[in-house]
Amino acid sequence: MDQLMAAEQERTNKVRLAGKTVVPLAFLALVAGAGAVYYTTSSDDTKDTAPQTQSVSQPGPLAKVAHSTIGDPGDPATWRLPIESYMPTMQQARLVSSTRDELIDQCMDGSGYPQWQPAPDLPSLGGTTLTDWRYGIHDAGLASTRGYHPDASQQKAYDDAMEAGAIDESGAPDSAVRSCTAKIDGQVPSAQPADIVQRVSGEAFTESEKDPAVVAAFSRWSACMKTKGYDYNKPMDANEDPRFNDPGQVTALEIATAKADIACRDQYNVTRTWFDAESRIQRYKIAQHLDDFNAAAKAAREAVAKAKAA
Repeated sequence: MDQLMAAEQERTNKVRLAGKTVVPLAFLALVAGAGAVYYTTSSDDTKDTAPQTQSVSQPGPLAKVAHSTIGDPGDPATWRLPIESYMPTMQQARLVSSTRDELIDQCMDGSGYPQWQPAPDLPSLGGTTLTDWRYGIHDAGLASTRGYHPDASQQKAYDDAMEAGAIDESGAPDSAVRSCTAKIDGQVPSAQPADIVQRVSGEAFTESEKDPAVVAAFSRWSACMKTKGYDYNKPMDANEDPRFNDPGQVTALEIATAKADIACRDQYNVTRTWFDAESRIQRYKIAQHLDDFNAAAKAAREAVAKAKAA
């Protein structure tokens, strides 16, 4: 899977350049690895303003590192990785982003460009949380009609928005947009996760694929797939099969492959094994930079607080 730019950075760049497009936050759940940024989710909307670490009875810094949590054991979208405790939630990120857009818009009005508007968000596409689709598909019902593709209505809404575009016709120079953006940066900073959070998220995902338990699970999955007539070494090889890349076409082969993929994943507990391995790796990496991660969580809380007060 190709890596996407950080969602909040995309929004910032979009504003600075008078905005043509913006990557939807939910779409980031489709990707993992170095350079990708993810936002966590919360059922409490923007009320939960403080990503917090949890304390456990273990020696050293590891005792102060957040743990992973499992919501519905059968739904990876409800699982939560340790690193999510040091990131803004999706709702928090949207609050900060929308507040910044409003303030920049007001600044542009005051600068003599009342017709300027920030580019709208694109509709959600694909996974809706960090762990939803992070390890590949998992919804057998969706796969039975869409294979490795997102929901059809999501795809259509996204495609329509992309076709419509978001062209700035106000005539505002980039220098004015940059000036207003810099001004708002001082009032309500972006909620983009810190560099250390992004880096560890990517490293842990990459390293998790080499974990002995994950390698063994992949091997069992691969053998299972071969009994069904498919030759892939690991789950993401099927997920990224170029034959299934056309966003406008879902073939019978793709659907059959996706159904077999999920059946083999479930039979050998591949997704949970992978999630557990990445969680362990994340915790040890976070412990090595705990001060930086705590500072990142604090910065996220402050950005949200400033957005609420604006």
